[in-house]
Amino acid sequence: MEVETEMTNNVMCLLTDPEGTPLGAPMYLPQNAGPQQLQQIVNKLLNNEEKLPYAFYISDQELLVALGTYLEKHKVSVEKVLSNSLSTTSYFQNSSSESLFSYNCWCVNVLGLLVLMGDNLASGSGDTTVRIWDLNTQTPMYTCTGHKNWVLCIAWSPDGKHPCEWEQGWRTSMLGSRDRKAIRQSTQLVTRNGLTGISWEPIHLNSPSRRFVSSSKDGDARIWDITLRKCVICLSGHTLAVTCVKWGGDGVIYTGSQDCTIKVWETTQGKLIRELKVALERYNKMKGNAPERLVSGSDDFTMFLWEPAVSKHPKTRMTGHQQLVNHVYFSPDGQWVASASFDKSVKLWNGTTGKFVAAFRGHVGPVYQISWSADSRLLLSGSKDSTLKVWDIRTQKLKQDLPGHADEVFAVDWSPDGEKVASGGKDRVLKLWMG
Repeated sequence: MEVETEMTNNVMCLLTDPEGTPLGAPMYLPQNAGPQQLQQIVNKLLNNEEKLPYAFYISDQELLVALGTYLEKHKVSVEKVLSNSLSTTSYFQNSSSESLFSYNCWCVNVLGLLVLMGDNLASGSGDTTVRIWDLNTQTPMYTCTGHKNWVLCIAWSPDGKHPCEWEQGWRTSMLGSRDRKAIRQSTQLVTRNGLTGISWEPIHLNSPSRRFVSSSKDGDARIWDITLRKCVICLSGHTLAVTCVKWGGDGVIYTGSQDCTIKVWETTQGKLIRELKVALERYNKMKGNAPERLVSGSDDFTMFLWEPAVSKHPKTRMTGHQQLVNHVYFSPDGQWVASASFDKSVKLWNGTTGKFVAAFRGHVGPVYQISWSADSRLLLSGSKDSTLKVWDIRTQKLKQDLPGHADEVFAVDWSPDGEKVASGGKDRVLKLWMG
């Protein structure tokens, strides 16, 4: 941006991009014009459909005040022209003027973004299809059909060779993607009710990936072998629906159920190791060598922090949400726990002690899902209010607001390199945001 003063109340400005290319002809602006007014001008000059924030620099110093104030503070001569430029302050932008794709039905989940699959993204939709995308060209590589109902979730195998998805109903499928062909290896689960979750065996326990576990409303969890294409172990014991399943790094499987219990299973014979029952007393005993921890959220507005290898009782009870807890998520470094709730807030907790740290408020609707950056410094949230928000853990403040969806945002995911975010929602649009 080049700035020159003329007359008493006007400033001549020439806006340029970071390479020095002018965005338009020089223009006179009031001296009380600041970054906000300049942002409006730039968005109009660039014909941005979605208004983006920009930062403006004069002599490598960011303009944070009105033009007249800057000139007076730095004692700029009225005859001197200052060369400068603007740059976007958006941490994420749509990768193009158009969204990646518009589904025929709601995009209900977007998972597996760049998980050891190079530049590929898998998405599932309410139109009963699964699509594998090329993020370089922003086009679908192939579309996988065969489901007869909504695809509710997708989970890549840890080695990146097999996306696994389940539909609303009772069937799960695996896609052979290593040879880049849409080969469906359909495995129908014999369950009396709908599936609720999928979790792969960690790659450090078994490589290449062969086994995953699924949970169901019939109260069972099942371990599947993709080579044999059949169920090898059935984990039975819950009296109500199993609503969540995770394959832990220590080689055990955790299942959470509507019967208010969490069960821990070994994976060679499917034997029940222990049962974690919710109790009123708090478990405060500390261990020198920290064991694997587990956090659970409930529709009773509370959370519990567990150390299953140490005790069947929770380590601490975590309270503060005013409505049901929709999603809980450990940070990659294990230092933090984040929780999303229908009370429109995201809360941050100490991942070791379960102590409350901070509340992130800004959404005006229920928060459906959260996702951590790989370095555990930023947290992403998606909400019914149609926005995504990026939160800074260090400052405990809003880092970036990402509007763009026309309706509720159901699912968000962050790529491991931290440069891309994917989101899907009720507007039937899958959006890719670039860092």
